[in-house]
Formats: sequence, C-alpha cells, structure tokens
Amino acid sequence: MKILIANRGEIAVRIIRACRDLGYTSVAVYSERDREALHTRYADEAVYIGPTPASQSYLNIEAVLAAARKTHADAIHPGYGFLSENTLFAEKVEKAGIIFIGPSPASIALTGDKLEARKIAAQAGVPVLPGSEFNLNEGSVPKAIGAEIGYPVLVKAVSGGGGRGIRLAGNDEELLQMVGSASQEAKLAFGDDKVYIEKFVRPARHIEVQILGDGAGNILVIGERECSIQRRHQKLIEESPAPGLDKEVRAHLYEAARQVGLALQYRSLGTVEFLLDENQNFYFIEVNPRIQVEHPITELVTGIDLVNTQILLAASGCLTLQQEQIHMRGTAIEARVIAEDPEQSFMPTSGQVSYLKIPSGSGIRVDSALYQGMYISTDYDSLVAKLIVWGEDRTTAIRRMLGALEDFNIAGLTTDLGYLRDIVRSEDFLSGQVDTMYLESFQSVEPEDAQKLQRETALAVALYIHNKLKQTAALVNKESNQWRTAAWREQMVGFY
Repeated sequence: MKILIANRGEIAVRIIRACRDLGYTSVAVYSERDREALHTRYADEAVYIGPTPASQSYLNIEAVLAAARKTHADAIHPGYGFLSENTLFAEKVEKAGIIFIGPSPASIALTGDKLEARKIAAQAGVPVLPGSEFNLNEGSVPKAIGAEIGYPVLVKAVSGGGGRGIRLAGNDEELLQMVGSASQEAKLAFGDDKVYIEKFVRPARHIEVQILGDGAGNILVIGERECSIQRRHQKLIEESPAPGLDKEVRAHLYEAARQVGLALQYRSLGTVEFLLDENQNFYFIEVNPRIQVEHPITELVTGIDLVNTQILLAASGCLTLQQEQIHMRGTAIEARVIAEDPEQSFMPTSGQVSYLKIPSGSGIRVDSALYQGMYISTDYDSLVAKLIVWGEDRTTAIRRMLGALEDFNIAGLTTDLGYLRDIVRSEDFLSGQVDTMYLESFQSVEPEDAQKLQRETALAVALYIHNKLKQTAALVNKESNQWRTAAWREQMVGFY
C-alpha cells in the first residue's frame, strides 16, 4: 500500500514512521520553502506541489491530487490542519478512487459546522452550553442574548478550529465589536464569516475524549486528555489522564463522547471536546475530525499506536481493538515547543538552527522535524517540536518533563522552552489546579530574575572550569604523560 501524506513538519514525519512500521510506501509533498525539509528526505518518494504560500501548495487540492495520481498512491493521510477538515478535499479524494484516511466527507461537514455539531450533541442527550446564532448583517445585538444567555459570552466561528475566530465579550457594545472581528478572522482563515454566540464559563477545564469509530456503529473510547493550559485558545501543555477527575464524571464523559460518535456514524480517529465547570458539570464544545496534535500522550498511557490503528482501519474497514483491551497506565504530559518569543507578546520568530540538542532517556519522546542547520521561517505554523514524557505516576512525569525541558536546546531560534519550564514548575500546575484562563494571569520568570540566574550560572561554570584547570595543572606537573593531557582536552571539549 502506498500512502501520500498531505502535510508537512512533525506530523508528516510521524505518519511516515507509521508507514515504515506497517511496511507501506510513503509519499511526501512539499512546497518551495520545504525542499530541504526532513519529511521530504524521510519519505520513500517526494513530490513538489507548488510555491511557498500554503494556498498555492498544501491547501491546493488539485496539486495534492495530481501528486497522488502521479505516484499511484492508494491512500491519502491529511494529518492535522491544512486540508484535514476540508469536506471538498475528502470528497474529491474518494471520487478519485483513493482511500481518505479520516472520517467520511459527511461527518467532516457536520463536525465542521459548529452549530450543526451542537444540535447533534443535544439530540444525542449530551449537555451543550446556552448559545445563539448571530447575523452580523442585523447590526444590533438581539435582546435575548443578554437576557437568556447572560454575559460574558464567547463569539465563535461556525467553521474551522485551532482557536481561530474566537472572541470574548462582556456587554452589548463589546459583543457587536467582537462579532465583527471574529467574523473577519474566520473569513480569512476558513472562507466562512458565520459566527455564533456561546455562554462563557469560568472557571472551567478543557477536557477532550479520544474516540475511534468504524463508520458502522462501533465506537471505542481511548481515554481523555486535560487541555486547559491554553494561550489565546491555543493549547500549550496537555496531560493524560486529566488530574483529579472524578471517576463517575470520567465515565459520564466517555459515554457522552460515545453517543456523539454514534450519532455521527463516526469513522476513523476523532476527538470530542468538553468544558468542565467548577461543579463538575460538563458541556459539549465540538468534535475534531482528525488526528490531534496531542495524540502522543494517549499513545503513551494506553500503549496504542493511534496513527497505525487509524491507517489499518482505513485499509481494512475493521477495528482491530475492543473496548475491553483499552486501559490507561501512568501519566503522560506533552509540551508544545513553538517558534515564538514569550517576551515579545509571542511574536513568531525565524532563524537557522545553529545547534540542536534533543532530550532523551526513559519515558521521554520528541516528535519533531527539526535538524541542525535547517531554517525556520514564519510561513507556516510556529510549532517546531512536541516534547512528550511518561511516568508511572504524575510526580514522576512532571520530574521527567522538567529535566527534559532543561536538556532541550535549540540555538539560533527563539522558542518558548523557558516559558514552558516556568509553567510546569508553577504551584498551580504541580497541584493540578489550572483552568482555561490560567495563562491569562500567569507570570513567567521576571527578566531581572532570569538575568540574575544566567549570571549565577555563568559564575558557577567559570568556577568549575577554574578548579578543573587547577587539578589538571597539578596532574600534568606530577605525571606528564601526553595521553593524560590529550584525554583532559577531549573532556573539556565535551563539556563545552
């Protein structure tokens, strides 16, 4: 079987690895910017599909299909982002006689329309937040919004995802302004300016449930993930299982996710997302009809290779697992390493990776397409790596995450590694007491403290080197064997 990966970066590399495991041939596609990208080298074949702008390459349906026909691909895996939630793309893939490794076009259409997804969830008996459609052309705020829903509210794009097209409003005046802003962003990002309004719950946790369906009425639930650490509705740190989640609430969440999957006659991997309020009441948010960025933590706690399972299901049409076989063990945490500068309002950064040190060790995994010497541009998403750790318990997982973040070194490019370290060692994170607004008030290490720490570290290193040099001088004076001198030099080179 030959699979074309209609994506780039770490997820493309991840899917190619799955193809290797299964003995399938992989085909990468790439833009002008990505000629030297890792996924193009790692795949069995690679096809150029257009200029750097995503609209002319990775979002170009005809270019991707032409690459599939040229290489005689049997299937296409869309990864996440780009065309992964595009109904037209899925339809054209299937009409071309190629397997689409994902949900049916009908399911993508239903889940892509957040209002329709809310209706389906409600019909399935799953709690949804109070909400309302909103027509921007009306130019005024319906009185029912303030009276029935109550402020504050969220303005959300009907189409798309990834935190785009979401705004918070606290009164009538703000609402009209935020509707216009969210609508404009949604139009640019998804080609659809429709928005709706939903009650804003605070404090609340963001819990998502992984499902796998065969499209024939069989839905498996493969654990949950805590995704409350978010910045501007974009997840930064995820964890599985969700810390401190009541067993009864977890069981109800699983059943709700299963019912949504059944209502959709869902096929492939998908994620049902919920908000959990301070009284342990949960509400349906949306369904993501694709592999998630944070899927590795579910893989580590269940031992199930989700990408392999997804591919095998698409190839055979049959599930290879039963619910009784799915168990969670230990704790897994994922931190997203992004090319953004936390000290400059998270502005995207670019640069050449002049030095790269990837952490390793027991329970540590890194999903990335980085390599030393590559150039990171701002042309695409800022995610450059995912650091994932597993531990027998949460304390061990956190300890491993902190150690791995200390070991992770990317020179030549500003990232959020330091910011992630500060989050993981914060008291609220350590105690599992975070909600979706946590980062709004979170204070990272102050610049003065960071500079002080840097000075102290430099002094400590200088003192260490000084003492070692004194010991070496004494050793050389006592025994002047040349091999000892050479050995010390090699040691010092390794130290630097």
